[in-house]
Amino acid sequence: MVNLYHIINHKSMKTTFADFVRNKRIASGLTLREFCRKSGIDASNWSKVERGLLQPPQSREILNDIAVVIKIEEGSEEYKEMFDLAALSSIPEGFIEKEIIEQLPVFFRTIRGDNPTEEEVNALIAKIKSAWTSER
Repeated sequence: MVNLYHIINHKSMKTTFADFVRNKRIASGLTLREFCRKSGIDASNWSKVERGLLQPPQSREILNDIAVVIKIEEGSEEYKEMFDLAALSSIPEGFIEKEIIEQLPVFFRTIRGDNPTEEEVNALIAKIKSAWTSER
């Protein structure tokens, strides 16, 4: 697994999960230890997440707890972005085609039911097809 945002710079998400949560934590006035105490996360492991040494949690429950602690409203765009960033960080290295990665926010919106435009869906399908067939 790799941290995809070290590879790409998508216009709507220019940060890593670790950067996103760290910035929100600091903006909320929380030290790393306070954040961990309130969220129930081990401080040494969380420090490694913030430094990009460990992958972000994938558990919806843990991500929800994090959102509550850093005051992100459930269902908000920031909430969705945080979940998207966590999911992107766990994509296997074999799928790291820049063109596909750039389309993943459309995919995430689709599976969330946020109704991307037909143009966005068609672009995603085309990128996946072209990347898949070029390797075969």
